[in-house]
Amino acid sequence: MIDIFPVRAFKDNYIWIVHNQQSALIIDPGDAAPVLTWINQQKLQPVAILCTHHHHDHTGGIPALVQAFALPVYGPASEKIPGMTHPLVDGDILSFPELPLELSVLDIPGHTAGHIAYYGQNYLFCGDTLFACGCGRIFEGSAQQMFNSLQKLASLPDETRIYCAHEYTLANIRFARTIDTNNPDLIKLENAAEEKLKQNIPTLPSTLAVEKATNPFLRCDQPAVMHSASQYAGRHLDDPVSVFAAIRDWKNNF
Repeated sequence: MIDIFPVRAFKDNYIWIVHNQQSALIIDPGDAAPVLTWINQQKLQPVAILCTHHHHDHTGGIPALVQAFALPVYGPASEKIPGMTHPLVDGDILSFPELPLELSVLDIPGHTAGHIAYYGQNYLFCGDTLFACGCGRIFEGSAQQMFNSLQKLASLPDETRIYCAHEYTLANIRFARTIDTNNPDLIKLENAAEEKLKQNIPTLPSTLAVEKATNPFLRCDQPAVMHSASQYAGRHLDDPVSVFAAIRDWKNNF
């Protein structure tokens, strides 16, 4: 049976460890030290490192982990990932018989130009593209690209479990409530997130069903979100991409 454990790093990063009782995959290791500690405690044998994008808080731990375990490193073909041995493009399929787990690669540019996600068995490892109740900043792509990437993720099955890389959930919900003010699902989600964080439990994973009901960046065609975006922009916005661009800009300054 596969388990997924969040190793905490820095202020709010999660490094996801997908494992059974023997083997482990390490996803987006920004820092090696907490990963090494946990893997050694659990007596696991890492089989690979998977990266979603090149930012240092997702890749900084790779050299030390490769040195410790001589691991293959998977990542987006168009980005510079330290020690990358397996450059990936959209549609590639990865197989890890040790777990066993098969993952397909999804191209989801926007946050960075080559950002990818890994999807399989209803698990989605999406780095900094889709967050619980939010989405990543657009550093290297366009609003249209990021919107398309989120739509691509939104087309996955509702039961998909979303393992993003940061604990931003509560701040994202508070922003979402200013946009989608009368959404009862957001109030429930806020209460649940507050309760988890009080107990020092991660708010993740989310599910795609929850995101479709609460995440304003996946709800750019909903009247309440369109109305708030239009008010923010000071003009009538009637297409989802313009609505998305407006609320992403709003969130940047929130």
